[in-house]
Amino acid sequence: MNLANKITIARIMLIPLFILFFAEYPLWLTENSRFFGFIHVYGTYIALGVFVLASATDKLDGYIARKYNQITNLGKLLDPLADKLLISVALIMMVQSGMVATWIAVAIIAREFVITGLRMVASEQGIALSADSLGKLKMVLQVIAIAAVLLDNYPFQLVTMIQVDEFLMLAAVALTIYSGIHYLLNNYKLIKLS
Repeated sequence: MNLANKITIARIMLIPLFILFFAEYPLWLTENSRFFGFIHVYGTYIALGVFVLASATDKLDGYIARKYNQITNLGKLLDPLADKLLISVALIMMVQSGMVATWIAVAIIAREFVITGLRMVASEQGIALSADSLGKLKMVLQVIAIAAVLLDNYPFQLVTMIQVDEFLMLAAVALTIYSGIHYLLNNYKLIKLS
């Protein structure tokens, strides 16, 4: 297994760590355990660090794969899967904690299911559909929006009353939907759906 794929797998393995620190634990546990008490106070910030680190490895594994000619079928499968898992888990947990509206998570995750389904159909026909520039931009905006929401609009709240985190999340949803429609329109003609 090459270095790029190892980095991708490490990104997937960071997801349970994100869950550990972001999860809400019962009061009796946080009051009776130093570890869970620490998580109760600082967990969201640590989860944010894990999320940003995992997101940053997306660029790193892609760079290494291209620079050192380590592009593999396994990497083509795992890289987008890791991104989708990371974003989906973060959104689902943010819905559970009341940080994000359910419809936002549904819209973003549904788009990923549709595009993944299209790619699977194309793959069965021997067609490799790669991510386009809008899809990459969408991922960057999703990461920024999730990070802003996890920070509860900090540091923007120091200079403005505007909920910048909410604006970023709405922009991420809009770009996610637009990029999905754009991707479908550009690629559906390549696939035989009969």
